[in-house]
Amino acid sequence: MIITIVGGQWGDEGKGKIIDHIAEKADVIARYAGGNNAGHTIENKLGKFALHLVPCGVGWEGTKNLIGSGTVIDPDVLINELELINKNNLPGEIFISEKAHMIMPYHIKLDQAEEAYRGSEAVGTTGRGIGPAYSDKISRNGIRIGDLKNIETLQSKISKNLNIKNKILKEIYNTDEISEKYIFEKIKEWNNKLSKYIANTEQILYENIEKNKFILLEGAQGALLDIDHGTYPYVTSSNSISGGSLTGLGLGAKDIDNVMGVFKAFTTRVGEGPFPTEIFGKDAETIREIAGEFGTTTGRPRRIGWFDAVAAKYSVKINGLDGMVITKLDILDKFEKIKICTHYEYKGEVLSYFPSDENILSNIKPIYKEFEGWDESTFDVSSYEALNSKAKEFLKNLEDIVGIPIAYISTGPSREATIPVSYTHLRAHETREDRGWRGVGGK
Repeated sequence: MIITIVGGQWGDEGKGKIIDHIAEKADVIARYAGGNNAGHTIENKLGKFALHLVPCGVGWEGTKNLIGSGTVIDPDVLINELELINKNNLPGEIFISEKAHMIMPYHIKLDQAEEAYRGSEAVGTTGRGIGPAYSDKISRNGIRIGDLKNIETLQSKISKNLNIKNKILKEIYNTDEISEKYIFEKIKEWNNKLSKYIANTEQILYENIEKNKFILLEGAQGALLDIDHGTYPYVTSSNSISGGSLTGLGLGAKDIDNVMGVFKAFTTRVGEGPFPTEIFGKDAETIREIAGEFGTTTGRPRRIGWFDAVAAKYSVKINGLDGMVITKLDILDKFEKIKICTHYEYKGEVLSYFPSDENILSNIKPIYKEFEGWDESTFDVSSYEALNSKAKEFLKNLEDIVGIPIAYISTGPSREATIPVSYTHLRAHETREDRGWRGVGGK
């Protein structure tokens, strides 16, 4: 059984908590895309952990946690994360694909220099070197983590790359060059600390598929940040949609049994780019403060908006979603009115689809359906029956408007604050028609 968990919005949907929750039953958890520009938080009896590269199943004993070939890895960040994991005795095993590309110091410097050079037209990257690393990968100048196995050959590759990168840094961006000696010293450190984790992760996956093991595929960021299908150019540098799980792990389309999309009960976005349902003022500040809507990786305050069902339905299509997970329902407690965007308006025309044109998307007006809020707390509620009637009505409308059933509802950061609406998605080898999705509407 293979399930892909993908962010349905612009990232930060709470995927880490959901993956950690489901991973109790999983044998393998595999991260398929992105780098340390993503942040997934898990909370268990050992503490609260913000993970940027290691899959969220590492909190469960007996799990194999794979960092796939579709990722880009900052070795220093990964080493720090591994030390944190080992220090706190998180029990899962960790394996790194030998095909995964490394983020080199020059990638980070180039990323930051280019953003500064753009000035007011900056894309809003995290400055972690993600884009330049993927750019080198596509132009066939990348350095893979498996290259650490042959230091002499690796040093030759880096010398050639660094000659070009330093010219760009000095002559175009007018900034300091990077020392070759510094990078060579880092290589030795990376080799000493990471070599034991490097593996043929595809083979590990294939062996577990043959044994009919339960495998979770973990996405990073969100579908609306996908390099091809997101709000370009304000996107990430990888395929964050569910299709990225195939190319980022070496799987075939027929291997995937189920795809679940994680959505907040509202919407957030970090950085630049169109955001149709963005709100300002008291409601936005209240949500941001209660929910702690600040980037796990950057600490930047997130932009806040009401739930965008038009964007959600687009996400359903490009990901092939079977069901959705609604997180942070409790954040909407105490609001008098709660809104769901059902359509857009552009120059007097009502749109029911998500435009790909940035200019249109930046100038549309959301059309809302308004719901009565609720006074009762939903925080830490762990059964659907215990939710109040107005919260149930809101969830049922979400299900009806988006068009797919809700599989889980999250009402807090802990593992226990999770309501499993339907367990049937965990059945193996069933067709979509036979899976028996029930959802909050009883369908």
